[in-house]
Amino acid sequence: MEGGSFVKFAHDPGINVKEIEASVKRFLQENPVKHTFRLKRRVKASLVVGTPWIEDLFRFPSSRIKVEFLPTIAGGEAAELSQEELFSLFRPFGRLVNVTSQPPDLKILPRYAFLNFRAVRHAVMAKNCLHGVTVPYAGGGGMNGTVLRLGYEQIAKTRWMRGWLASHPRTVIPLIVFLVATIITVVVLDPANITQLFALGENKASQWLLSQINSARDNLGYGHHLYQADKAGFKALKDDRKESIAKIHKWLENSSADSLIVIQGPRGSRKKEFAIDQALSNKKYVLNIDCRPVQEARGDTKTITAAANQVGYWPVLLWMNKIINLIDITAQGMIHTKTDFSETLDSQLDNIFENTSEALRKIAMRGRKKTDEDVDKYLQAHPECRPVVVIDNFLHRSKESTMFYHKISEWAAKITRDNVAHVILLTDDVSKSFGKAFPDYAFRQISLEDCSPGIAKRVVIDLLKEDNTELQDDKGELDGCIDKLGGRITDLEDLSRRIKTGETLREAVDKIIKHSASEILKTYIFDHSSDWSAKDAWFLVKALASKDEIGYSDVLLSENFQSAGEASLQALEEAGLLTITRTNGRPQGIRPGRPVYRHAFGRLTSDHVLVAKLDLATLDELARMESQSIEKYEAELQRVVVLPKEAAAGLVPRIKWLGDRLQECQAKLERYESESQGLRKTLQKAH
Repeated sequence: MEGGSFVKFAHDPGINVKEIEASVKRFLQENPVKHTFRLKRRVKASLVVGTPWIEDLFRFPSSRIKVEFLPTIAGGEAAELSQEELFSLFRPFGRLVNVTSQPPDLKILPRYAFLNFRAVRHAVMAKNCLHGVTVPYAGGGGMNGTVLRLGYEQIAKTRWMRGWLASHPRTVIPLIVFLVATIITVVVLDPANITQLFALGENKASQWLLSQINSARDNLGYGHHLYQADKAGFKALKDDRKESIAKIHKWLENSSADSLIVIQGPRGSRKKEFAIDQALSNKKYVLNIDCRPVQEARGDTKTITAAANQVGYWPVLLWMNKIINLIDITAQGMIHTKTDFSETLDSQLDNIFENTSEALRKIAMRGRKKTDEDVDKYLQAHPECRPVVVIDNFLHRSKESTMFYHKISEWAAKITRDNVAHVILLTDDVSKSFGKAFPDYAFRQISLEDCSPGIAKRVVIDLLKEDNTELQDDKGELDGCIDKLGGRITDLEDLSRRIKTGETLREAVDKIIKHSASEILKTYIFDHSSDWSAKDAWFLVKALASKDEIGYSDVLLSENFQSAGEASLQALEEAGLLTITRTNGRPQGIRPGRPVYRHAFGRLTSDHVLVAKLDLATLDELARMESQSIEKYEAELQRVVVLPKEAAAGLVPRIKWLGDRLQECQAKLERYESESQGLRKTLQKAH
């Protein structure tokens, strides 16, 4: 751990060792040997005059050495060297900072002294050269001489800062109170300033630091390859969406106060990447707000935290709100009146969005000079200076709770109306209406559809080229695979990843279809939501397995959807199993939620055992519903039978209608039971 090395040498008796030491030092001075890592430091040498102790204990060198004075013979006395004698003995090895002798009144034996060197390497040299040396009488060692035993002494780090603070309470306490009060005032009253204060990229130091980090990342290749592959791999997609990108640029440059941009598209169409990485790549300030984590949060505390995280609002100080709530409850129990100190979810969201609006306004006003027009006129005249707010997953799970969407809609409308920022809404469900959320607002809408077969083929080939992966199969076969998968971006990415791992086109497509079929069974049939039943989803799977599109009205009029109705279809559309096509806002047809689902539906319906099992469950459910209808009609007939003849005479049409309904229900019930028997036989043969 000390470094350095010992060199043994032999010499003629007539040569003095001091001459050899001087010759070695002179040679090293004329021919310097430089340190590997410290070029300015040179290698030095000194003559060992003592008996060094070679050990491998877990001890670290120190610039402080403890010198103990020992007698040369057992039972003898050792002389304590003075500071002057110690200085003259140790100074040749390096510069000394201090020499401290043992206090006279301290009766510890053996006597000792401390020497502090300026550098650790000087202390290492002195310890190894003088350990065990005998100091003669002439050097101050007494009549019989004195043996020096050397060892490192660790320097205790003095906590001078803590000592100074503790010794000056009249200065420290007021200063701490002032700093704490200032921080709390700034953080609580204007947290938007805190966000701007610590924002990276706003000063030269942070810009330089970010540039160095990005340069190191590029040189090391960490994360850079995947990012570039994503950009270049979707060059074909970007070229296909050039018109939409140009529209957004034009709208942002000439945006009016009462317009919002809505980007709609099915799941997996890369709306977020299209908006931020492509359409807004030239924008410096883009705030992305994802509604999904906020809407999926449970409880007011988690909802507030999720909303604050989306806009960078800090600190939330929820613990203070809990204390205030406790005070409010205590006061209510004592004086039977609320103090109204605590803040509700509504007020907390208002605070978050108000501070976010202020921060956005400051960003929009950065280019304004004192000689320019007033604030409102400047914001209206310079739409290019406004930041852009992208609200992703808008109206996600809007049926469960509307509080957050109500607040964010009001806020988005306000910052758009005040020319503070541009607002872009991203949504998966193309059927959702924004009229309730934004009344009296004109929407500029862009719909992202699945890629055409030609663009989808280019996307797959470009993704493979980025990793220098060649397509082993015929490119003509790729056309057939694209026809099965469709143009959904996520499925094309999955296909390219599987080909990169060594799978053939057929294997990759087959596994994607198989995985989609398993996903359908698990998500929509076996572990389905309470918003729809398994028979509803299975009916649609069977109907769409043989057709690209089925009629919306035909589904509603089928016996499977007599009880579920449109609510079940809308829930399945929101979950992603199907897509409802519309004409002039009216539902017209039903298609699979993803193009690959068409073949996944066919895979499921080709499994005779699965079909028999699910059809049997559907028939049992339908039979149960018909049995309930029969019981209802029979109960009404029994009530009619006990009526007097005069009263029952006028109910003959009703009785006839009930009889017809009973016959229809009974016929259906018999048909269900007959079909169920055949399905049970199929299941028995399968086992």
